[in-house]
Amino acid sequence: MDFKRNRFSSEKVIPYVVLSLIGILFLLPLLWVVLSAFDPHAKVSLQVPEKATISNFTSILSDKSNQRAFSTGLLLSLGQAIITVIVAGLAAYPLSRYQLKYKKPFLYTILFMTALPITAVMVPVYQLFIMLKMQDSLFGTMLFLSASALPYAIWMMKNYMDAVPLELEESAWVDGASVFQGLRKVVAPLMLPGVFTVGIFTFTGSWGNFFVPYILIQTPEKLPASVTIYQFFGSYGMVEYGKLAAFSLIYTIPPVILYILSQRFMSEGFSLGGASKG
Repeated sequence: MDFKRNRFSSEKVIPYVVLSLIGILFLLPLLWVVLSAFDPHAKVSLQVPEKATISNFTSILSDKSNQRAFSTGLLLSLGQAIITVIVAGLAAYPLSRYQLKYKKPFLYTILFMTALPITAVMVPVYQLFIMLKMQDSLFGTMLFLSASALPYAIWMMKNYMDAVPLELEESAWVDGASVFQGLRKVVAPLMLPGVFTVGIFTFTGSWGNFFVPYILIQTPEKLPASVTIYQFFGSYGMVEYGKLAAFSLIYTIPPVILYILSQRFMSEGFSLGGASKG
């Protein structure tokens, strides 16, 4: 009996020990970034700064090229998120509401496109951009980022839209609303969790995308922060780890702020999910 009790207790403890070790391994790099950002003499090894200072942050934020890179990154990411959410919502509506003949093969095609690596299409895309004279264009890069995020966004939007009762739309149609008005005033408010989930997903995907802007944008002044953080390694004779850590911390702020602000709207969307009951 004692043997069984010990065996069961060890089976419960071992997973927590393993997960704790994994958590520590992920926590150490983050701890290095935080400590190094406030250390004027930061090194590659983890160490507590002798004298904490914000000089690394002021140096990064006062640099005009860094300000331009962050602004460009925000422009690309917000633009892509807005375009993707609107287009994905319009594309998901007929897939959710209508019985289309080839709907299932089309959905499988969308699912397949979500697994297509972006590196596999960059060569023809680059040739297309050259042919259309859109290379080194922020708007063209934004459109391509939106197109690359659409398959997964459409799939997610369709699943969220399926959960919205059709009876609510039918009631709006009886009251004289058009299909577009029903989508905008009835379906969209009930899909706030899906809208913000897709928006956050596409924003963070674009905000952290290095490969696409690096290939499609040639002018250094147009490069977003996701690329300039790579160039930061070669900007000095030696890598200044303190400034690199400060840049990394500032770089994480926009997605975190977006996620925090969206929590209220996502909660309201979930509370509206029971609107058809009663």
